[in-house]
Amino acid sequence: MALSHTPVPPPVPPPVPAAAKRRRKGTEGQRVRAGWATYVTLILASVVFMGPFLWMFSTSLKHESRIFPRAGEPPQWIPTTDREDEQGRSLVVHEGSQGVMLGRDDTGRYQLLIDGETIPAWSEEFDVLQRLGLHWENYVQAFHMMDFWRNLRNTLFICFTVVVATVVSCSLVAYSFARIPWRGRNVLFFVCLATMMLPYQVTLIPLFAVYSQLGWVGTFLPLIAPYLFGTPFYIFLLRQFFMGIPQDLSAAARIDGCSELGIYAHVVLPLSKPALATTALFMFLFQWADFLNPLIYLQDDRQYTLALALQQFQSQHESAWGPLMAMSTVITIPIIALFFLTQRTFIQGITMTGLKG
Repeated sequence: MALSHTPVPPPVPPPVPAAAKRRRKGTEGQRVRAGWATYVTLILASVVFMGPFLWMFSTSLKHESRIFPRAGEPPQWIPTTDREDEQGRSLVVHEGSQGVMLGRDDTGRYQLLIDGETIPAWSEEFDVLQRLGLHWENYVQAFHMMDFWRNLRNTLFICFTVVVATVVSCSLVAYSFARIPWRGRNVLFFVCLATMMLPYQVTLIPLFAVYSQLGWVGTFLPLIAPYLFGTPFYIFLLRQFFMGIPQDLSAAARIDGCSELGIYAHVVLPLSKPALATTALFMFLFQWADFLNPLIYLQDDRQYTLALALQQFQSQHESAWGPLMAMSTVITIPIIALFFLTQRTFIQGITMTGLKG
């Protein structure tokens, strides 16, 4: 005889009191308002931090006459250009009357043609009618005034060489401090960290004397060779990350007959990509913007990096603010693009470093 099976209905949850519903809605509302307040605060902070770059980019697209505002006028954020007539002459307004600008005379005053009469006037005595316009010629002029591609080649050579040297040397030293037990490693690690307390200005003159005796001054070697022996900060950064990798992985590799160098290359480094990428990014950003070291050790302008060439550009063309801001924008944009492309790996490396130490 078959037994009938009657499905058992699921239990009905007890009704939620109205007061509990109101408290839950109030908590959710507070959470949403707190989230919006956080986003608004971050947006305002980002606008403040982006202000100098936006002003530099705006200035790079302005006409020379509009870079500095006149007395009593607010700064101009949106680039404009002169309005012109059919003959290409700028339209001006002088004492309420509209006319055109003919040029300058021997005294430096502008000649204005207003109602058929030529009137001499200084620049502060009339206004030039404006319209929206972007002066891209500032960028063209900047590339003609500065050997950008040669300076870029020098900068990239130094950056990539130093990045490779730093990642290899610092990761080897950090692996020894973090994964290989040997007598006195903690003492030597603290000595390594203690060197970070020495200001760069203290070692600047002795280093220059040593490099001068070696005949390295005037070459790229003083900018590259020190990083072949490790950098204390990045040794510390990588050591903290390596200590967070389970020791069981190294033990299993040793059982399989892997040497310490093999464990370093095939086990630790593949698991440390965020920390290695953070080290490489930090060093690349520092070398890209480094001004002091190239200024001290490079003597031939054909070896100049972008930072040093930009300072030379400013000293030689100190009144060409439009091209100067254009070249500054060109040098800054790759760094911003690089950070946005690598920010996830960068944040992951910073967050995971130091979880165990």
